[in-house]
Amino acid sequence: VQLQASGGGLVQAGGSLRLSCAASGSAYSISAMAWYRQAPGKERELVARLTTTGSIDYVDSVKGRFTITRGNAKNTAHLQMDNLRPDDTAVYYCNAVESRSTWYPNDPRYQQQYWGQGTLVTVSS
Repeated sequence: VQLQASGGGLVQAGGSLRLSCAASGSAYSISAMAWYRQAPGKERELVARLTTTGSIDYVDSVKGRFTITRGNAKNTAHLQMDNLRPDDTAVYYCNAVESRSTWYPNDPRYQQQYWGQGTLVTVSS
C-alpha cells in the first residue's frame, strides 16, 4: 500500500491549508485514514482520524479549526486546516489502516498500518 500526501506549505497565522492523501494498492479494506504530525523536538501525535463507519476524532488543539473528510475517490482523505497557528507547524503524516479480516475489521491483529512520506506545514507569526 502506498500513500501519496500533498498540500503542505508555508502560510501566515490565521491562514488555511488543505492536505490530501490517497491510498493505493491495498488488496483489503482501508478502514480508517488519519493525519498525524510531528513538530521539532516533540513526539508524533494524532491530529485527526476518520473511519469508514463515520467516526471522527480530533486532538483537542485543532477542534473547531481542522476538518477531516473523505474524498470522492476511493481511499482518499482531506484535512482542511483553518485559522492556522504557529504551533501547528510540523511535518504532517498521512496514515491508513488496512483491515484484513471481514469478520474482525477492528481487531489490531488483523490490521496493518501504512504511512505517507510526510508533508511540511509551516505557519509564520
